[in-house]
Amino acid sequence: MLDLSPLKLPSPIQQLHSEFLHQHQIELFIKRDDLIHPVISGNKWRKLKYNLEQARRDHHHSLLTFGGAYSNHIHATAAAGRYFGFNTIGIIRGEPYSPLNPTLQDVTNWGMQLDYASRADYRQKTSAKFIQQLKEKFGDFYLIPEGGNNDLAVTGVSEIIEELDEEYDIICIDCGTGATMAGIIAGLHQPSQVLGFAVLKGADFLVDDIRQRLQSCQSTSAPNNWTVNLDYHFGGFAKTRPELFEFIDRFQQQYNIPLEPVYSGKMLYGLFDLIKKGQLKTGSRVLVIHSGGLQGARGMSSQHPQS
Repeated sequence: MLDLSPLKLPSPIQQLHSEFLHQHQIELFIKRDDLIHPVISGNKWRKLKYNLEQARRDHHHSLLTFGGAYSNHIHATAAAGRYFGFNTIGIIRGEPYSPLNPTLQDVTNWGMQLDYASRADYRQKTSAKFIQQLKEKFGDFYLIPEGGNNDLAVTGVSEIIEELDEEYDIICIDCGTGATMAGIIAGLHQPSQVLGFAVLKGADFLVDDIRQRLQSCQSTSAPNNWTVNLDYHFGGFAKTRPELFEFIDRFQQQYNIPLEPVYSGKMLYGLFDLIKKGQLKTGSRVLVIHSGGLQGARGMSSQHPQS
């Protein structure tokens, strides 16, 4: 087993109080997975945990994974590799950065070897031919999919539910690949509804992806206890609008909880909008999973100079 002693687990749960929530008779709680670790935080740690254990069992010395130039997953994998003694290789989508952006500078400092793939090549990242080419170039490695999206990741995320001492009517999560949401659904042992907020435009595919992931993990959870909301992507992945930044600023000032505009900010904006519109049942107990990834906000500074 990997040494978990430096990690803050279980992550704390904090209740939010405001006149807005009181008026709408909603009890809102947030599970602070962003506090698990200063760098390997949130769902990134939970997705990596069992992948790292499998890599060690299989006697791999190198980890290879994929992501964009501000990828939280790339960032966390590089940090985890350095901490647990793995070499790391990051296949970065797009053209080389010069100078390196803050995320890529971090991972380089932690020893990750960067290799850039054109967007056309990057789309082949799951093909056997492309993976074989990577093995010919880099030698043997343990492959972690983009975003850590595999069955081992789902198993790790499902442990969030084991950390809950109380029941909630609704559990909310932001959705990129859907692996985190699948893990929460798979781990459920209480009659909660899981509400995902897609951060990608045109993310209808998430429903099928989550369903397939649950089938792959042989989940026994009821098939009708979850939905994915597609209305709060703000134009697409890493796309924003001024009202999103305004909401994040107000939220941070009122509750002293940091958000970022790619994942957690969109989810909480969407949740508060649904509450405002009366679309949540009066008296609902709602738990939000803060998935971390705060370092990614550095990529949005040009759009939001105050951040």
